[in-house]
Amino acid sequence: MQEGRVVAYASRQLKTHERNYPTHDIELVAVVFALKVWRHYLYGEKCSVYTDHKSLKYIMTQRELNLRQRRGLELLKDYDLTIEYHPGKANVVADALSRKIAVELRAMFARLSLSKDGGLVAELQVKPSLLQLIREK
Repeated sequence: MQEGRVVAYASRQLKTHERNYPTHDIELVAVVFALKVWRHYLYGEKCSVYTDHKSLKYIMTQRELNLRQRRGLELLKDYDLTIEYHPGKANVVADALSRKIAVELRAMFARLSLSKDGGLVAELQVKPSLLQLIREK
């Protein structure tokens, strides 16, 4: 977030073997993925991760971790990172995006650009065919 606004979103589907991970590990995989995608913007900067998985907030203080969690934690230590809990019920936008069907998501694309003040702006655009379909309904 920058000045209280989301700068960009990133997502991917779980790999076949990741579907068997416990929820705690899946949430950590998501954080690691985001840090890798936005590494060139986040490295050396103070950043916050907002999650609806409360136990992820305390991963830095846990004594016993499995190997997967240890690898993820090693990557987290490279960043000036804070993990904040944000209740899932309060995150309506992410909930709506996660429920979109794949056909609708394929019809969309994102564009990143720099604003006049040097900030990164992510725009989600809809193809005209989908927009026309929505207007007809």
